[in-house]
Amino acid sequence: MRLYGRLTAMKFRWIFACYVAFCVTASAAELKVVSLHPLISDLLKQVGGDKIEVVDLIGMKGDPHSFKPRTEDVAAVVGAKVYFVSGMGLEGYLPELRSILSADIRIVEVGGMLPALHGVCEHEEHEHDHDHELDPHWWHSVDLFRRATSLVAGELSKELPSERQAFEANAAAYRTQLDELEKWLKREVLKIPKDHRKLATAHSAFQYFCKAYGFESFAVQGVNREQMPSAKELSKLMKSLKNENVFAIFPERESNPKILTSLTRDTSIKLGGELIADGRGVNSYEAMMRENVTSIVTALSAK
Repeated sequence: MRLYGRLTAMKFRWIFACYVAFCVTASAAELKVVSLHPLISDLLKQVGGDKIEVVDLIGMKGDPHSFKPRTEDVAAVVGAKVYFVSGMGLEGYLPELRSILSADIRIVEVGGMLPALHGVCEHEEHEHDHDHELDPHWWHSVDLFRRATSLVAGELSKELPSERQAFEANAAAYRTQLDELEKWLKREVLKIPKDHRKLATAHSAFQYFCKAYGFESFAVQGVNREQMPSAKELSKLMKSLKNENVFAIFPERESNPKILTSLTRDTSIKLGGELIADGRGVNSYEAMMRENVTSIVTALSAK
């Protein structure tokens, strides 16, 4: 997950040294911003509209947990004044990035301004001590994403005060859209019997969702994909799932479902549809939430 395991510091420094060398000041009529998370990219476009240019360095298929700059990114980020990241410790490469960017370029950690949960879910069976970690997957709460909308509008207004009214109007319109999304979500959850509202997933990326919408959370892995259960931990988890009458377990898109497949075979628990943890493979936040909720309701409302 860390940059250092995916990309050497030397390569990172070389590419961004090129960026610094060629960086120029953005024109007064345009604000260019960089996003390092696909859902943040969507949020910036919703709030910024045609007043800003968003350079999405992660894209729909990239992994927001890590950043692998490409040579072509150098030209794309020229003139950018602000980098928007998710925060809460998701981007382990931030110290390296900060050390390379010029002092007048800001990095905004959107999640750093929101209330956080710690990284151990209610029913995690791991013996490792991860209590000190924050769970960075805050976007699975529509309410927190709605709060982030206002925060982003404020940050864009700092850079382009002349367009404050436009940013605030866009943010208000998008908050209304999120209101409707959350109303739909809550109606869908009502289709699930209360004793089936137990969300078992590959790793604990859905704690915010569970807390917001009345589910108990279970995780095979820890907060990130690097934490794999030992045989002892897996045995304890299987017992826990049986004892708690967990109805279904959900793999994540882009992850290896072997452990979950084994669990469903050995415990007769249903294998649910794939869930999207971090916005990869969809073109909007709303699309991700609707797809996830539909998968959850389909599996957990079945008799």
